[in-house]
Amino acid sequence: MNEEWQLHGSAPELYQRCLVPAVTAIWAADLVYRVGLRSGARVLDAACGTGVVARAAAERVGGHGWVAGIDINPGMLAVARSSQAGPESGIGWFLGSALALPFADAGFDVVLCQLGLQFFPDRPAALAEMHRVLAPGGRLGLNVYGTIEHNPATCALAQALDRHLGPRASAAKRAEHLLADTALLHRLVSDAGFRRISVATESRIVRFRSAADYVRIQMTATPLASLLTTREGPADRLIEGLIHDVAADLQPFDTGDGLAFPQEAHILLADT
Repeated sequence: MNEEWQLHGSAPELYQRCLVPAVTAIWAADLVYRVGLRSGARVLDAACGTGVVARAAAERVGGHGWVAGIDINPGMLAVARSSQAGPESGIGWFLGSALALPFADAGFDVVLCQLGLQFFPDRPAALAEMHRVLAPGGRLGLNVYGTIEHNPATCALAQALDRHLGPRASAAKRAEHLLADTALLHRLVSDAGFRRISVATESRIVRFRSAADYVRIQMTATPLASLLTTREGPADRLIEGLIHDVAADLQPFDTGDGLAFPQEAHILLADT
């Protein structure tokens, strides 16, 4: 991933505690189910973050299988290791890049990549590496966010950032949706040598206690936190301005007990 997607300090812990249960665990369960993992399978989780997909996969493949999680971010891997169930959990954690996977050819039955491909600086190289490490008859399963217009919370926050900090402030947030074009996604995977490619577009309901909770988590547990350290002026004033704008835009999704808004993603499956 790009250096801008490194998380430092307490951000990886906050990410695991706040964003994994609210967002990424939902999509991890969906991805692992769709790819059809079997007992004993060898699985690679590329750009594993704090390990939500790797742990879900390990439960599926059982004691006779094995899961490797690799990420470029040492802070995220430290949290992944600390969250591991124990030495018998069947997961190995590796620091490294998806652009140069430190694994032998044909060493895995399944490669998974959750909400990460859009951030790789060289997507064709990453997909070629995923193809290389898959055994004949292996399967790729990945997901990416859909269009930002179909993800109202992201859209509201991006617009608020641009409004308060200038037109480039939301670049990191908008980058989450760089592969929203399913034709582009299909072509990238096909060009890497995969076949029998299918793409499904799904929406899930994501819940936060309030707009304030959503904004504060985004501005502390993601790379958006860097915006608070590089700007002039009090951070609290910026946060309150963002909360005001996001709350107004997300008012239709306020249930009275918190926010419940749709989030769209594309899920791609392909074979070697």
